[in-house]
Amino acid sequence: MSKKNVLILCTGNSCRSIMAEALLNAKLGDCLIAQSSGVKASGAVNPNAKALLESYGYWRDEYHSKVIETVLDTAFDLIVTVCDHAKESCPMFPKAVKTIHVGFDDPSGKAKEEYEKTLLLIEKELLSVVKKELCN
Repeated sequence: MSKKNVLILCTGNSCRSIMAEALLNAKLGDCLIAQSSGVKASGAVNPNAKALLESYGYWRDEYHSKVIETVLDTAFDLIVTVCDHAKESCPMFPKAVKTIHVGFDDPSGKAKEEYEKTLLLIEKELLSVVKKELCN
């Protein structure tokens, strides 16, 4: 069985989408390959997000903040937007691909505990949705 491709799409690609990418690869890596990008990528991974992912053993040196143009040639099976609709506009992927939204508040600039809360929410709310879509 070939692995499915999922893109986690956000605005800045520095925190939530990176955490989701790392979590999905760690937990569902037997059935999918997760990537992330942003429409206005910050160019850097949030250091608190990176430290948290390292503490869980999810971090890979290949994870970095990247603009959407760098992944346009990949044939994705699913796009997941993780931005918070109430506070920001979610980006659109320019190709016809099934897209779902599972939004999370941005922990950037908040206490370190908020990063862990966000990671645990991503695990609780996103993992099962993506697993159902791509791994059954």
